[in-house]
Parts: sequence; C-alpha cells; structure tokens
Amino acid sequence: MNTIRVAFLHLNLLCDDFDFNKKYIEKGLFLAYKNNVDIVLTPELAVSGLQFFSKKIINKICVQPDNWMKSIMSKCKKYDLNLFLGSPEKDFFNNKYYNSIFFINSDGVLVGKQRKFSSFIDEWSSPGNIIEVFEIFNKRFGIVICADAYEKEFSNYLKSQNVDIVLAPSSWGPGLYGPNGEWESRSIETGIPFFVCNRTGEEKSLKFWNAESSLIVEGKRIFSFKDINSNLLIFDWDLNFNCFIYDSYFTLPL
Repeated sequence: MNTIRVAFLHLNLLCDDFDFNKKYIEKGLFLAYKNNVDIVLTPELAVSGLQFFSKKIINKICVQPDNWMKSIMSKCKKYDLNLFLGSPEKDFFNNKYYNSIFFINSDGVLVGKQRKFSSFIDEWSSPGNIIEVFEIFNKRFGIVICADAYEKEFSNYLKSQNVDIVLAPSSWGPGLYGPNGEWESRSIETGIPFFVCNRTGEEKSLKFWNAESSLIVEGKRIFSFKDINSNLLIFDWDLNFNCFIYDSYFTLPL
C-alpha cells in the first residue's frame, strides 16, 4: 500500500448526551467505510463532550471497553478501519478518570490508548503518565491530545521515537485560551506532520463554532476546515513520501 485514506470526524458534539454523540460517530464510521477510508480520527472526548459539571454525568464513565466500544471494535473489523476514538474512561484499579484516545485497529482489536497529560483544565480527569506510539501500515503514529501541544516535551519525545505522524485530537476553539500556533510550532520543531481533528458546537462556557480541523506540515496549514455542522473530512496521504496528496481533500456532511 502506497497511499492511505484518512478521515477526520469534525463533530457538533453535545456535552452530557452520550447517546447523541455515539450515533454521530457510528454514522461517520459507516460513511468512512463507504468512501474507502483506512484511518479515522475523532476529536478529543467525542463520546462525551468536554465539560462535565455534574456527578450524574461522571457516573456514566465506564471502564473500557464497555459494551458500546466493543460494538465499535466489531464495526472496525467489519469496515476494515483503524480508529482513534476520543472517550473518557474509568480506571479499574485506581478508580480515577482519564481523558483518553483509544486505538482500535482494522482487526477489531483495542490495541492501546493515550491518556491526556494536561488534565488541569478538565476537573474530572487525572493526568496520564505514559506516551504511547502505535504502528499502522509500517508507519509510526503518536498522539498529542489538545492542550498537550502547549509543551514541547511530548512532541520532542515522539520525534525521538521516530514517529512519522502526530495525531492531534482536540476540543479547542478560538478565544482567550484558544490555539495560537502551538501545532504549527511543534510541527516545525519536530519536522513531523500534525493531523489535527477538532470539533464544532457549544458547551457550558466554550464555543467551538470556529474551531478548525487541519493538516499541518512543516508549520504550514495545508488545509483547514470549520463548519457549524458535523462533517467527515477525507484526504489521501502518500506513505512512501510521508506527504499530502494535493486535490484529494473533500468533506461529506453527516
């Protein structure tokens, strides 16, 4: 395989409405399958939304994989998709909660997860302490979740591990504390492309209507996308040259 097809689920998520978000994710996976996608990336906390303020919602967070995630694992195998899924999780051993990205491969296997380090803005979650690297199609993928892009140490470590592509699932809209060149800077410092899957919508105190999903190479945005509605963004990537194939970018409404 010389070329892979990548999709971002740029979603209008509803905080506190897990069922609503899950249906959008399932719809997006089916549409990705219909368009011969190889890798799907969701935003940070695609299952739940970002801002938790009630104990009732916290109690919905499960040890993973729960029954729904197991059904998604089956879909990944059926659709021949590799999925990076943003979901909260409860740790079975320490009873803590984490903001995580789960990697489910095209065999339907939950290979592993990356837990967000910068949890100080997510009052319900604890910080992760391990930086993971995942291999697909003989390429090495690392994950930098949203505000973890503030710090050089995460992306520099991924560079030391010979990572080819950094995935940056985010829930990060413009504003006072919005993104301000962090992804571009990390891309320049490491020389690694950043695949940024952001979201849209609005929550308790945050607005994501103008948040952008983008592909960043050597500090430059090859493309960016924003919309008030949920969309599936699709593009092709050359594995031999580790580069974007121009004129291959398109979006599909969900």
